Amino acid sequence: MTVPDPAHATATSADAAGEPAVLLLRLAGPLQAWGYHVTANNRRDTHSEPTKSGVVGLLAAALGRDRDEPLGDLLDLRLGVRVDVPGTLLRDYHTVSDYRGRPLPQSGVSAKGVQRPTQPAKYTHVTSRYYLQDATFLAALAGPRDLLERLDTAVRAPAFPLALGRRSCPPSQPLALGLREGELARVIRDEPWLASKRARTQHAARIGRERGVNRPVYTATTDVSVTVESPDGDDELRDAPVSFDPHARRFTTRRVCRDWWEIPTGFPEADLEPDPDPGSDPDSDADPAAHDDAGHDPFALLDR
Repeated sequence: MTVPDPAHATATSADAAGEPAVLLLRLAGPLQAWGYHVTANNRRDTHSEPTKSGVVGLLAAALGRDRDEPLGDLLDLRLGVRVDVPGTLLRDYHTVSDYRGRPLPQSGVSAKGVQRPTQPAKYTHVTSRYYLQDATFLAALAGPRDLLERLDTAVRAPAFPLALGRRSCPPSQPLALGLREGELARVIRDEPWLASKRARTQHAARIGRERGVNRPVYTATTDVSVTVESPDGDDELRDAPVSFDPHARRFTTRRVCRDWWEIPTGFPEADLEPDPDPGSDPDSDADPAAHDDAGHDPFALLDR
């Protein structure tokens, strides 16, 4: 099931429910890491877009809730994510050893709670951490207006430091974009493209390369992937938090629907240029509608 196009849809179940407000967050920064699958301690993966557990954790930190406190009203928020800039995958490779030259301890402990040296002795431990670099996401949360107003205030003046999925990934500003009226999918559709000036320049250069011309191409629209939480969704994600208690962390599943939407880039009208045939002389006349889908990559929906 794809996300219902709000530009053509009539009343939806969400409209009927009369969701009073939607809180928008701009999730951007040099690095982001949205852990999804449970992995071994020496390897930490990242999902290709923010998880609900990561976003809810950010909101709980903003409110000043301890990890062992119940999440309560945050669990009922519906999440929608738009991938404005997917970023690139970064692997952080490093090793761990004891500066005194002693063997590293085992992960388990003895009956007395003491870690024993590895057997046979290991002196170096290799670890890998994966991050998204230079990515930008629009996260939209639908729910009661009074709760979202408190969250909007808290995100602007958080009780605890905020992070984009991992403590080493602080967000850039602005993070809070305020509240909007309307149905969740429609709000996501109407929000302008959040790509930075640098990302827009790279986008135009990439389109130019894909079309075989020796210059940037400034398209009027771009394709973005969208994931919206919906009880009727045909995909399932196990990233809905139940408890962040370090001794009893639990997650459950949620239904989502995915789609690709075409949104305006906002490039100035004067920058729009005709689209020549790939490999032809850039100055030749060509049909600009021949490559409307040049920026679409259907495999981008697959996780790395």
